[in-house]
Amino acid sequence: MEGIIQIEILYLALGYILILLLLLLVRLKKLGKEWEITLASLRMTAQLVLTGFVLTYVFSWQKIWITLIIFSVMEAFAIYTVFGRVKKSLFPALRLVIAGSMLLGTATALTYFLFVIVRVSPWFAPRYFIPVAGMIIGNSMNGISIGIDRLSSGIRSQLDRLEGALMLGATPKEAARPFVREAFSAGIMPIINNMMGMGIVFLPGMMTGQILAGVAPLDAIKYQIAIMLGIGGAVTVTVFLVTELGYRRFFNRYCQVRQEVIDLRL
Repeated sequence: MEGIIQIEILYLALGYILILLLLLLVRLKKLGKEWEITLASLRMTAQLVLTGFVLTYVFSWQKIWITLIIFSVMEAFAIYTVFGRVKKSLFPALRLVIAGSMLLGTATALTYFLFVIVRVSPWFAPRYFIPVAGMIIGNSMNGISIGIDRLSSGIRSQLDRLEGALMLGATPKEAARPFVREAFSAGIMPIINNMMGMGIVFLPGMMTGQILAGVAPLDAIKYQIAIMLGIGGAVTVTVFLVTELGYRRFFNRYCQVRQEVIDLRL
């Protein structure tokens, strides 16, 4: 099977003509997004080039401490991103829940994937660990953002209903159950939609990259199925943890709605 076709710098640069087209259309529509699009394109390019150099170094040095540092940075950046996405729905008690759910859910799924499914040796081999960790963390970040935002907005928008249930004798778990169920469903829905359309509506990035690199399609498919199962498991665990542990942070020890929640509504 033929190897990958190398893209020369000149032809890669021609790809930015599509961005210029985007800028032209945005300007014609007077959306005022020209600088944002330009900055995003430049940032994307710089980040990927830097990542390429870093991974070239990391792949040549299979050191456990390097792999774990990169994993920690990825986790920290993902948690920080979640905080930024749902900052209007956050209060201090939720931050620890988000961080713990993200770390525990992604680490559990990644460990299972590396030790049980792929059985790579050594387990910290950067060529496997880093790309898989990135996909698991990235998808979990999206799921947890949607889940915690839906949970918080649902409770805040129907605070009267929640407090009414508490006054009628419901426990916090019983009163918050509909909000937890809806938040969990919303958080896992994107990964379910991806799995439903994969292979027919679109070819996933990992599988496409392997095929372009010359890997046999059936081998690429096996890896893609494995990683999607890992991603699905990670998203499910992280969203489950953040919703089941998160709703408790909306109540104080007297089973009353916390003042921070009421303040967010105002």
